[in-house]
Amino acid sequence: MKKIEKLLKKHQYIAFMDFEGTQFSHEMIAMGAIIAKVNKNGTVKAFKKPFKCYVKAKNKIGTYVTNLTGINDTVLKENGVCFRKAMELFKKYCGIHFSKNMSFVTFGNHDMRILSQSVMYNLDAPREICSIIMKNYIDFSTLISEFVRDDKYNPMSLVHYCELYGVKVEGNPHDPEFDAISLAYLYVEFLKRKSLTLDEYLKVLKRGNNLPVPVKNVIAKLAAGQNVSAEEFKDEARKYLE
Repeated sequence: MKKIEKLLKKHQYIAFMDFEGTQFSHEMIAMGAIIAKVNKNGTVKAFKKPFKCYVKAKNKIGTYVTNLTGINDTVLKENGVCFRKAMELFKKYCGIHFSKNMSFVTFGNHDMRILSQSVMYNLDAPREICSIIMKNYIDFSTLISEFVRDDKYNPMSLVHYCELYGVKVEGNPHDPEFDAISLAYLYVEFLKRKSLTLDEYLKVLKRGNNLPVPVKNVIAKLAAGQNVSAEEFKDEARKYLE
């Protein structure tokens, strides 16, 4: 897909990532990632073993987040590292391609908020590492929702996109490693199952809320398999003006 090629900026590696954050301060408490080596067109050649790290936050986790993720103070105390160390471990996991040959993909922009909030709360934060991620970040939910939406024309959740594309990963939702792997596999299927993506995109075009009525009517006919001539398009515009 040309759009993905443009977003990747000729990078040959993608780090699919997911962050979990505190309820109120939105500091990072866990991160998961899996790296893919990709072809020029963005399709995946191979995956590296996944990465997971717990991160000690400066503020309280929050009951809602603990119930959602299973992460509590004890987990962070026993398994967590400081934010600076976590990002250094992640950079090491990414290897020599981190700085100049890697894109960083998340599902939604909240992960970047978690990253920026963590920088704000940690005076020793590795700003250069975080800056590289932010400069080469791609929100996959924005990309896929342009082509695939639900019946009410709303973007779907990662879970529902995975269901649609037949992506099955063992693990628990809201575990950052599980979510990162799910995102990576969804990316693979999104590029592989072109006919499904096309069918869904035709539905999106047909339901487009912001299209002028004549254009919307013509697209509805085309999506239904009908041929529409230039004269018929003109007729649709004429009807709308009457």
